[in-house]
Parts: sequence; structure tokens; C-alpha cells
Amino acid sequence: QVQFVESGGGLVQPGGSLRLSCAASGSITSIYVMGWYRQGPGKQRELVAFIVTDTRTTYADSVKGRLTISRDNAKNMVYLQMNSLKPEDTAVYYCNAVTNPQTWGQGTQVTVSS
Repeated sequence: QVQFVESGGGLVQPGGSLRLSCAASGSITSIYVMGWYRQGPGKQRELVAFIVTDTRTTYADSVKGRLTISRDNAKNMVYLQMNSLKPEDTAVYYCNAVTNPQTWGQGTQVTVSS
């Protein structure tokens, strides 16, 4: 099993930006689809962005145009650039394989508030 460690979260004002990082304990080259998920207060975990090995990306409508997912297979890293953040983006963010999820990491808290 590959383990993931998320980092980069924090408190940011509405309209601000954050860059989340996800470090994998092993190679992600063979993981065809990697995704970022989030779980807001009182909500179920949802997939907000995913990226295929050939760098094709897909986003949830709620984040389209504001979040950008990327991956660096050589470094076993996945990133989420978050711009124009809104209070409704407040959540714990996780990364994981999409088609064959591994054990969930601790996630990283993102709080958008003035």
C-alpha cells in the first residue's frame, strides 16, 4: 500500500490562495488516476479534482476555474493550487488514488474565513 501525507493547508481570507502538497510513500507512476478529495463540516467526503497519468484533469463544477491539480511522478507528489478561495471551500483535504483508494491520510485543514 502507498501512504499519502498531505500538507499546505491553513487559514486564508476569502479570495486568497493556497498550494496543497501530497507526498506518496512509494511510486505513483503506476497509479493511473490521482485525486484530491475534501470533507467539509457535516458533509461527506467528495472528489474535487483528479488527474490521469497523461495529465488530463477533471474538476467538480464547484471548483472549476479556481483549483488546479498537477502531479510529478518523478517526485511522487501531487499538488492542488487553490485560488479565489471561498468560505465554502473550508474542509479537510485529502489525496488518494481514485480507482483503487489506499489508506486515507490525515488530510490538511483549509479554512477560508475573514
